[in-house]
Amino acid sequence: MQNFRKGTPMKEYDPKQIEKKWQDFWDEHETYKATLDPEKKKFYPLVEFPYPSGQGLHVGHPRPYTALDIVARKRRYEGENVIFTMGWDAFGLPTENYAIKNKIHPRIVTERNIENFKKQLKSLGFSFDWSREINTTDPKYYRWTQWIFLQLFKRGLAYKEEMPVNWCPSCKVGLANEEVVGGKCERCGTVVKHRRRSQWMLRITEYADRLLEGLDTVDFIEPVKIQQRNWIGKSVGAEIHFKVKDTDTVLHVFTTRPDTLFGATYMVVAPEHPIVTDYADKIENMDEVKAYLAEVEKKSDFERTELSKEKTGVPLKGLVGINPANGKEIPIWISDYVLMTYGTGAIMSVPGHDQRDWEFAKKFDLPIIPVIEGGNVEEEAYTDVSEGIMINSDFLNGKSVKDAIDTMIQWITENGLGKKQTNYKLRDWVFSRQRYWGEPIPLIHCDECGWVPVPEDELPLELPEVENYEPTDNGQSPLSEVEDWVNTTCPKCGKPAKRETDTMPQWAGSSWYYLRYTDPKNEDVLASKEALEYFMPVDWYNGGMEHTTLHLLYSRFWHKFLYDIGVVNTDEPYQKRTSHGMILGEDGGKMSKSRGNVVNPDDIVNRYGADTLRTYEMFIGDFEKSVPWSENGVKGCRRFLERVWSLAEDIQDGDVYRKDMEVLMHQSIKKVSYDYEHLKANTAIAQLMTLVNIFQKNGVNRKEFRDFLILLNPVAPHITEELWEALDYEGYLCETHWPTYDEAKTVEDVIEVPVQFNGKVRFKVVLNRNASQEEAFKVVHEHEDFAKQTEGKTVVKEIYVPGKILNVVIK
Repeated sequence: MQNFRKGTPMKEYDPKQIEKKWQDFWDEHETYKATLDPEKKKFYPLVEFPYPSGQGLHVGHPRPYTALDIVARKRRYEGENVIFTMGWDAFGLPTENYAIKNKIHPRIVTERNIENFKKQLKSLGFSFDWSREINTTDPKYYRWTQWIFLQLFKRGLAYKEEMPVNWCPSCKVGLANEEVVGGKCERCGTVVKHRRRSQWMLRITEYADRLLEGLDTVDFIEPVKIQQRNWIGKSVGAEIHFKVKDTDTVLHVFTTRPDTLFGATYMVVAPEHPIVTDYADKIENMDEVKAYLAEVEKKSDFERTELSKEKTGVPLKGLVGINPANGKEIPIWISDYVLMTYGTGAIMSVPGHDQRDWEFAKKFDLPIIPVIEGGNVEEEAYTDVSEGIMINSDFLNGKSVKDAIDTMIQWITENGLGKKQTNYKLRDWVFSRQRYWGEPIPLIHCDECGWVPVPEDELPLELPEVENYEPTDNGQSPLSEVEDWVNTTCPKCGKPAKRETDTMPQWAGSSWYYLRYTDPKNEDVLASKEALEYFMPVDWYNGGMEHTTLHLLYSRFWHKFLYDIGVVNTDEPYQKRTSHGMILGEDGGKMSKSRGNVVNPDDIVNRYGADTLRTYEMFIGDFEKSVPWSENGVKGCRRFLERVWSLAEDIQDGDVYRKDMEVLMHQSIKKVSYDYEHLKANTAIAQLMTLVNIFQKNGVNRKEFRDFLILLNPVAPHITEELWEALDYEGYLCETHWPTYDEAKTVEDVIEVPVQFNGKVRFKVVLNRNASQEEAFKVVHEHEDFAKQTEGKTVVKEIYVPGKILNVVIK
């Protein structure tokens, strides 16, 4: 495109020509490369790096990327040193499943997918520093993932234990609790079953309090904080000891309501509780129990704990519990709604004051004893009492619930029947996967020495090349069949030993990737002390709400651990966390291939241009809300950019704002600046559209159009760079500074004031904002409608509220 001056005919707006030109320019000049420069204020915005699937990007991906790209570009113009990065979260089941189906090595699949994703992202003009690109499947990267795991292992935070696991029959892999959504595998949607397996676990529970406390120090949106607090599920109560009659067994029960102990009329233990097998010879109805256990085995944890389902259970006839408050014998049942993986696997049931217990007791005709006054014991409304006066409770009678809780905790403690205790819903993190495409766990098992770490100077422990990635039918990893890789020697004693064949979950590499961005080529440490101290913490992290109790919680745990061992300089990794709504199909449903409503961003870029796609995705609606795609909306944004392009044909001279444009320009700079920083690009773009309308009506000079181009640039970087160059503004737009506004000049000099007669508005007058009362009355009196309103009347009083309203009282 040639430089042009006033009156020069414009070529047609052609995104294909100009967008590639500027993308190549930015690459060649490393325009967006961040450097470690302590003299400059840093800004670290972060977007969740994608899983590079075979389908490529869909139009939902660019929405969060564009939102933070806008902020990143603006902050650069304001002089900040911005580190805005991209990489690939590339280990995991989808790639491996595709590789199995199509007989292609997962590494080759990953390389192809990354190549396509990167091409698509670059075509959208994001200001990523590509020199910091990372890939979780690169051995140079996962060397440090393995190193972090070894530090966890050496400090007792990684351990192996046989336990019930969520087993996906389709993926043939164990899942963490967080990966089970609605009783189904969050990857493939298959109903999850239970198996007992020896699994590597991470003690995230050791950090439960720290993870809760940290939420008070960060700027996360409230829904994120609420989800994490609920998932950790801290509750303060008491552990109470119930003896099992004629045995040496004591059942430990945690309850937040020890005040209701006198109302405990039966106990329920999880079907998997050891008491069932330990006392099989004492249980009189063992055949009935075994039949029930077989039915429970078919259910997921979600199905078992769903509140609305019908209650089921079987009594353990022959086993009797003793209520420690009154010494009374109470029956012990098994029921699927009690889980061995939560609490102690045993509960005391108080049907008088718990909805689920009440339903269970009513179904199986068990006693219901009220211990808090009020309500009818036969009605559901009687349950869930948190306030009131204690009854039927011996030494607690007459006390308030609050006092009764404290008194009961003191009483059971003094009598050796329990203690005050804090419990958490959070479970330790299941860290094993019985699959090939993941980071090898760098541990070796020796019959003499037990589990021994691979020496750190031998990291990375790389995945061996294999021909078969099929998960085994016996639940073992495919690596277990690679004998020359599995068989090794113990690093400690030198005797024959075997490598761990489970691999790490996909969440491993994503738990610390933001740290590697700060120093991605370092071969000596995961990132240098200088880089971490300068760039960390992440200033602003945007991501999906679906990752709140998965990636976000996991990475906070890893970061706090790294802080404890002196690797990082901050206790929290992310200072700010926001989230975004999905882009739905035009039919209002979630985009999916099965619905046939997926929109490929490549198609939009080819037809309308990347700037149009970026503008539309930001203009489509409130960023935090889900919105349907609209082809007409895309076309409207393209027309807007064409109007911007056509304005350049007739730019007037002028290096200051024209008098009649001054207020609007200052208002626009203020509004657009604020809106970009608050993820309200939709209203910022609306303001820019208003400016274009006025420019088309009243003309535009060089100063006004220059600042307009800068304001639009974060949204539409290609067209604005091209117009900047064509109009021969100084240097390149990407090297300029953000315009500033004068607060005093955002206020109109003249205002429209309504005039009331006896409280009813009859007309309006235009006044100088600083007009005196006398000046205001003079203008009103001269208005032609004043005489009409006062004809034959007497003016009793006139009141002027400056800048607001003028009221005339007549009679």
